[in-house]
Amino acid sequence: MSGRFEAVIGLEVHAQLRTRTKLFCGCPTSYGAPPNTQVCPVCLGLPGALPVPNRVAVELAARAGIALSCEVRPSSRLARKNYFYPDLPKGYQISQFEGPINGRGEVTVSWDGQSKNIRITRAHLEEDAAKSVHGVGTAPGTHVDFNRAGVPLLEIVSEPDLRSAEEAEAYLKKIREILMFAGVNDGNLEEGSFRCDANVSIRPIGQSELGTRTELKNINSFRFVRQAIEYEIARQETLVSSGQTVIQQTRSWDAARNQTVALRSKEDAHDYRYFPDPDLPPLEIEPESIAAWRAETPESADAMRARFVDQLNLTDYDATVLTSHPEVARYFESIVSRLAAQSAPETAKKVANFVQSEVLGHVALDGLDATFPSSSERVAELLALVQDGTINNKIAKQVFAEMRASQKTARQIVEEQNLAQVTDVAAIEGEVRKVLDAHPQQVQQYRSGKTAVLGFFVGQVMKATRGAANPKAVNELLRAMLQEQS
Repeated sequence: MSGRFEAVIGLEVHAQLRTRTKLFCGCPTSYGAPPNTQVCPVCLGLPGALPVPNRVAVELAARAGIALSCEVRPSSRLARKNYFYPDLPKGYQISQFEGPINGRGEVTVSWDGQSKNIRITRAHLEEDAAKSVHGVGTAPGTHVDFNRAGVPLLEIVSEPDLRSAEEAEAYLKKIREILMFAGVNDGNLEEGSFRCDANVSIRPIGQSELGTRTELKNINSFRFVRQAIEYEIARQETLVSSGQTVIQQTRSWDAARNQTVALRSKEDAHDYRYFPDPDLPPLEIEPESIAAWRAETPESADAMRARFVDQLNLTDYDATVLTSHPEVARYFESIVSRLAAQSAPETAKKVANFVQSEVLGHVALDGLDATFPSSSERVAELLALVQDGTINNKIAKQVFAEMRASQKTARQIVEEQNLAQVTDVAAIEGEVRKVLDAHPQQVQQYRSGKTAVLGFFVGQVMKATRGAANPKAVNELLRAMLQEQS
């Protein structure tokens, strides 16, 4: 920005709750079904069809509120949000306005070495709309797929506490992380189960009054969120600086042209004519249930990272990588526990290094699901062989590659290919002597004080033994024999 204005940004995150059926009917919520095959009279809004709340969706909404440090309310109301659009079969959307299930909360966001608390206004239940599909094949016009109509969403509304696109992106990532570790949302941006709207305005620095805002709709990429907000801030600043007026409207992000595009004038809350849905009674949750869900809340990524650093002596970087996904964190901890490394942080560090260097590059993530190239049990068995000295780290990498291609265990591969580490000092000594005899120039360099050449000798011995020699024994023998020659 030019320095004359500051941005004021609030995000509305739409997170699909992990239920098998929709919010008010028994239709499935699975992704990718043929158009209009997961529908019924209720989600199509046919006359006489009555909605019935999904108990699991209500529970997941409350669990999300707990994870977001929101006020979870034992009693809340469902309302009709009235507007007309082709993707809204009933002519209204069942949502919450007054008395949402989750009231105020707060999350801490970090980016570029900075940290900030972002307030949450509410996190309420609502049903998703259908999906408009433009230009299907050679068919002209717009078609509507009602499979998504009625899918349960949690809309998380922030206060306008964000001041830059970087902050907004960091906040969005934090909300996704919290919901995924709580197990209530799969975080799949590509499938639309996690997306957001951004409310953006600018105002002169020092002014408390908010400027006219625009709403950027349905953005399902962190990169696009950042780009769309940056563009919109610049667009509004150009308008205001030239004496023009920012119009309150809804806009979309056109990724192909890298710009926001006007869709329609933006409605205010009173335009939606909210009123309690007469077909749905208040949602009542027993306080005992809320207390039980609170006690069962899974460990957050932040708490897990802190524990990895404090108890396992991992670096901040290692802890961040290993908590990038709930299943990755569980995988790592499973290996650590099988190696009984809680009391041996140096072992945990070795596990962390192996998982990051050898495993993560072969992991396939699909929302909350993760497919690993080999189970944590098999990798723990492999690393146990390193731990007890049967093989070294180099051989472990070779064995792991074999494990990915077969169902054989690490021990089977080591035995079949005769990969066990050579610890016989006499056998290693013979190879060391051959290497020293073959490289008199490097021996002289070592004797003259260039001790870094020791690494060259180690590499030659390991090459001669096909990596099977015990590295510690090789280093000790080399130093001793070089000392003898000096």
